Amino acid sequence: MGEQRLDETLEQHRGELTGHCYRMLGSAFEADDAVQETLVRAWKAHDRFEGRSALRSWLYRIATNVCLDMLQGRQRRARPVDLAPVGTCAGPLGAPLPESAWVQPIPDARVLSPEADPAEAVVSRESIRLAFIAALQFLPPRQRAVLILREVLRWKAAEVAELLDTSVPSVNSALQRARATLAEHGAEAAGASGRRPDMDEEHRELLAKYVDIFERYDIAALVTLLRDDAAMTMPPFELWLRGHEDIAGWMLGTGEKCRGSLLVPTSANGAPAFGHYHPAEDGGHDPWALQILDIEDGAITGLHFYLDAQNLFPLFGLPPRLEPGHRS
Repeated sequence: MGEQRLDETLEQHRGELTGHCYRMLGSAFEADDAVQETLVRAWKAHDRFEGRSALRSWLYRIATNVCLDMLQGRQRRARPVDLAPVGTCAGPLGAPLPESAWVQPIPDARVLSPEADPAEAVVSRESIRLAFIAALQFLPPRQRAVLILREVLRWKAAEVAELLDTSVPSVNSALQRARATLAEHGAEAAGASGRRPDMDEEHRELLAKYVDIFERYDIAALVTLLRDDAAMTMPPFELWLRGHEDIAGWMLGTGEKCRGSLLVPTSANGAPAFGHYHPAEDGGHDPWALQILDIEDGAITGLHFYLDAQNLFPLFGLPPRLEPGHRS
């Protein structure tokens, strides 16, 4: 196979490998690094591959081993709800934690295939939800790999055993332990929640209301879109809030600086998301946060404000700023 043909063949697998590495690592940036290392190793070793197994399986083997190497000695990534007790709107924000502490978001376009059939689309979206990715981080790396390969990618136990150089009984045991750990943390198997794979009219109307209300900064109206036990998080800070009273109190207190903001739609982790821009002195708007919304049964159950706009906005292809006169 010629070099150009090989490059093109390997590149066709980048999206699904990125999804696999993201589930393993919990970071879009680390997943990109892992996939690049995977493709480099595959390119260098391709003359020794000789078609002994399917190319896709071989690439997954390399990618999994790259991720296992990267995870050695690492602390697990988490969400604020996994690190600290619920706070109040009067509580201190605290000091920011480093990027390595957090499960980081990923653009849907990096990992979700538009050609996937509806059943595959459900599993793919569910398997990159922030809550599911965070739950995976509680698993030891090899258990994590087993669960992803068996539950998300639907590989047979024998295939996983071959990839990990272990036995089928060992794979089945690891899967059983992994499922038990996820259950302890309230996580469902990917695709088990029954959420609809595509945005319907009710969903679109809810998002349109949210954008209108947020940009008008009508907090009394905004909380009517939230479920009673909705949570709000703000990485890189541990502080998180639950319920209408504290979320409204925060937004009308410390969060008052968000008044006059504009939202630009995108999608992240199988969920609706927005680039959140603060008003600037010249009448334009500057990047502030990536918002990700959790929605269930026609209500918003989670508001996640990732404040690392400097790194996340380029990743999501969001404008570096909105000039005066911009309309969302």
